[in-house]
Amino acid sequence: MDVLREGHEQVVFCSDRESGLRAVIAIWSTALGPALGGTRFYPYASEDDAVTDVLALSRAMAYKNSLAGLDLGGGKAVIIGEPRTDKTEALLRAYGRFVESLGGRYLTACDVGTTNADLDVVARETRYAHGRSEAYGGCGDSSVLTAYGVFQGMRAAAQHTWGEPTLAGRTVAVAGVGKVGTWLVGHLVEDGADVVVSDVDPAAVARVRASHPSVRAVPDTATLVRTPHDVYAPCALGRALDEATVAVLPAAIVCGGANNQLATADVAQQLVDRGILYAPDYLVNAGGVIQVEDERHGFSFQRAQAKASGIFDVALRVFETATKEGVPPAIAADRLAEERIASVGRLATIRLPR
Repeated sequence: MDVLREGHEQVVFCSDRESGLRAVIAIWSTALGPALGGTRFYPYASEDDAVTDVLALSRAMAYKNSLAGLDLGGGKAVIIGEPRTDKTEALLRAYGRFVESLGGRYLTACDVGTTNADLDVVARETRYAHGRSEAYGGCGDSSVLTAYGVFQGMRAAAQHTWGEPTLAGRTVAVAGVGKVGTWLVGHLVEDGADVVVSDVDPAAVARVRASHPSVRAVPDTATLVRTPHDVYAPCALGRALDEATVAVLPAAIVCGGANNQLATADVAQQLVDRGILYAPDYLVNAGGVIQVEDERHGFSFQRAQAKASGIFDVALRVFETATKEGVPPAIAADRLAEERIASVGRLATIRLPR
């Protein structure tokens, strides 16, 4: 991959032989502020795969932070390895020193394979680690407001599609019931939805059904996407929406917590052609980054939740813009994010006194 053609401001390759650290930090844009994005710890098959992922994720973070109305740019980091066996204090602290070396251009947080406790360790070497545990004054588990934001986006999609901002009486298929998926199921059950789930981890399914006995489960995602439902919520890893999956989806709405859900750009138009309303992932799953960002101001869950509630209004604006301009919602969301990056980012050219 030609990294220089991807349009990023900066891509940093990090290596520490003694600790085994192999990481990549990508900064897409700092036009709106320092680039905030989580650190993913994942056993990529190759360095090329890791680079491909971090480039896509960092761009999505820039758009996510822009649409969320935050004064933050977009970045992301990936650590190559198996978190269950390769994660050590030395490795995390080595990574923290690389983050610190960027002088605040990149702010890191949790992602797949990293936890609040891991960020506490990273923070021993850098001032720019957020999403820390509550014991250290952090915001704690950001999946709480991630799921809340997805639920608000789903309510907006229901409003746009059926005229009522509720999932009551609708069937919602949730693919992946990890942290975000589990919290989302709770919101849906409380709202009166019928919920059907799948997950590669039988224990995760068992935990959800123990908390919510009305939830149904199917063996796998291939079965789930063919099960009759009104809303499909991908909440596992990315690229969940490929041409084959969309071709069989019975849903009227797709709205989930996973990042980078569209396997290719063409899928956005395929969803439109099938009459399926797609709630762009980086719009509706912004609740987590809103929660993490609030930590920078002395964390208040109530304040962060109030801000995350705004995802409902932004989602409605995206859907309305898509309808008015005759484009897929993914394109409409991109345009709105780009407009804010350009208009607000321009203000940095106004010189302030030193």
